[in-house]
Amino acid sequence: MEIDERSIMYLTGVGPKRAEILREEANITSYEDLLYYFPYKYVDRSRFYTVSEINGSMPHIQLKGRILFFNTVGEGRNRRLVGKFTDGTGTIDLVWFQGIKYVANNYKTGQEYIVFGKPAEFARAYNMVHPEIDPVENASQVANGLVPFYNTTEKMKKAFLASRAIQNLQFTLLTNLDWHIPETLPDHVLSRLKLIPVSEAMKNIHFPESAEKLRQAQLRLKFDELFYIQLNILRTATLRRNKLRGIIFPVVGDVFNTFYKDYLPFDLTNAQKRVIREMRSDMRSGRQMNRLLQGDVGSGKTLVALMAMLLAIDNGHQACIMAPTEILANQHLVTVKEFLKDMNIRVELLTGSTTKKKRSALLPDLAAGKIDILVGTHALMENNVVFKSMGLAVIDEQHRFGVEQRSKLWVKNKTLPHILIMTATPIPRTLAMTLYGDLDVSVIDELPPGRKPIKTVHRYDTKRAEVFEFLRSEIRKGRQVYVVYPLIEESEKLDYRNLEEGFETFKEVFPEYKVCMVHGKMKAKEKEAGMQQFVSGEVPILVSTTVIEVGVNVPNASVMVIESAERFGLSQLHQLRGRVGRGAEQSYCILISSYKLNPETRKRLEIMVASNNGFEIAEADLRLRGAGDLEGTQQSGDGLFLKIANLASDGQLLQLARDIAREILDGDPHLEKPENKLLQSRLSALFYHKINWGLIS
Repeated sequence: MEIDERSIMYLTGVGPKRAEILREEANITSYEDLLYYFPYKYVDRSRFYTVSEINGSMPHIQLKGRILFFNTVGEGRNRRLVGKFTDGTGTIDLVWFQGIKYVANNYKTGQEYIVFGKPAEFARAYNMVHPEIDPVENASQVANGLVPFYNTTEKMKKAFLASRAIQNLQFTLLTNLDWHIPETLPDHVLSRLKLIPVSEAMKNIHFPESAEKLRQAQLRLKFDELFYIQLNILRTATLRRNKLRGIIFPVVGDVFNTFYKDYLPFDLTNAQKRVIREMRSDMRSGRQMNRLLQGDVGSGKTLVALMAMLLAIDNGHQACIMAPTEILANQHLVTVKEFLKDMNIRVELLTGSTTKKKRSALLPDLAAGKIDILVGTHALMENNVVFKSMGLAVIDEQHRFGVEQRSKLWVKNKTLPHILIMTATPIPRTLAMTLYGDLDVSVIDELPPGRKPIKTVHRYDTKRAEVFEFLRSEIRKGRQVYVVYPLIEESEKLDYRNLEEGFETFKEVFPEYKVCMVHGKMKAKEKEAGMQQFVSGEVPILVSTTVIEVGVNVPNASVMVIESAERFGLSQLHQLRGRVGRGAEQSYCILISSYKLNPETRKRLEIMVASNNGFEIAEADLRLRGAGDLEGTQQSGDGLFLKIANLASDGQLLQLARDIAREILDGDPHLEKPENKLLQSRLSALFYHKINWGLIS
């Protein structure tokens, strides 16, 4: 019998209640889901320790011995059961806060047991809290080499679904059921890469026969996962390239050339020139351009996007630029108009705040082709917004728009416009290949001349007085200061209180200056008004949460103070730092943290102080935190959830998977050859339930 989608409820040891908890907490609904719920680590249980060897810094260990007696200690919530355990070389306390009745009824004094857990030191004695206990006759099953550990939640543990219980369910699944795990990769891939069969990999990932077998199993299953993600992405991109014709821009005309010769405010960097060449090549190829433009804050992405829009205008088409917020849309309008000065190009703005009167004048002109560039927010997607001929759509900070939302913009045209997506969130190469693998990626990796790197320093909160003095000296020079506080859902109330207290402190310390506050709970109009006061220079100090993270351009702001910097991720710290350094003056970023920092946090702050390079920082963030947590990389409605591969450490394997997927598709774009039939059916099984936004995005 082949592996099937039978409900996990029917597996011995589960039942309806546990099935519900497995579904809610671990997304396990079927036998196959359980099989693909992989261990996150392994502990070598081939060795027995003695009590006399124990010290407080040991990881999980196992002992063999007897329980001398049980005692119940404490009252109410502090009530616990303590078992005195010995192996003849000394004693250790086994402690239970939960399941006391079960332990007392099931474990007997005087009998020999194998005990497994993490020893801790308490009041000069050692104990083990909630250890695993097995009769000594079960040694061959439990104390036999590498033992898997599975991620579990508090709710799972309360339902007796801790790691050990998951291990037992996997044992039932792999040994007691008469079934066959069908192969997921064709022979030509397996033999070429010398990979073990999937059935052997599954057995060894859950119950490794040896360290070498575990390595082979991990390699096989990681490759499998990365290969199918890449095959899906590349096939989608290939189909789109073959199917979707793009508008051809054959000429570089007067508009582009006039701007380049007479209006360009400074020489383009080599990186900007390279990106313009890449876009130019796309837009005259007859295929739809679908390009992601990555560039650190201040690298000149908007100028590059504007030059692409001028190419559209030269070829008789309109262009639009869509931003996630009204402030950012307004800013793009100002920037574009400043660049174009008195050129005969009509640029208009459309946001939720555009008045009815203005709309009724603007929309007919747009439909008649009288507007060349339309800047806006989500308002551009409304049904009554009709272009005569949209040739290029530029989307800023793409991860803030769902793929589905973006698709609404494309259906406004009979022929698909060219798409340029800009992001200031530097994305590590491995992540870009996986999240945006169907897009062509351009990178602006140098800053325009004259930009001074931002000086970043780390100060403990005990040195706040010195920081205040420095801020005062900057404000006296006519500069402005951002002060950002963290805001996290789990601690929202406390965070808002800290923000309010911080705001009051700054008002007290700087009575001679105006201080304003902006946060997400304010009404949109209040927020806009507060930001506007800061943008205009009327207010020198802006205290806020991370709502200012994306895009606001205040060249006069020279200092970014980040409070509780230890609570931010690296990429987010880098994004915030990019709000300053927009003018010609020297800018500063001051990271303030408490003195107590764990080693990982300390490392994060050290990286920020040492590097201004967004790509280096994003790579470091990926190594430190893994892909799931990376700020702003989750596409709406299309999250990336890897079960076994790790983008931080499996970059080479990802590249190999991508190369082989591309090679297969080059020879068989529709996977119709007999040797690729398995790939076609596996792809359908893995991705059939998703709407194919790839043909749209």
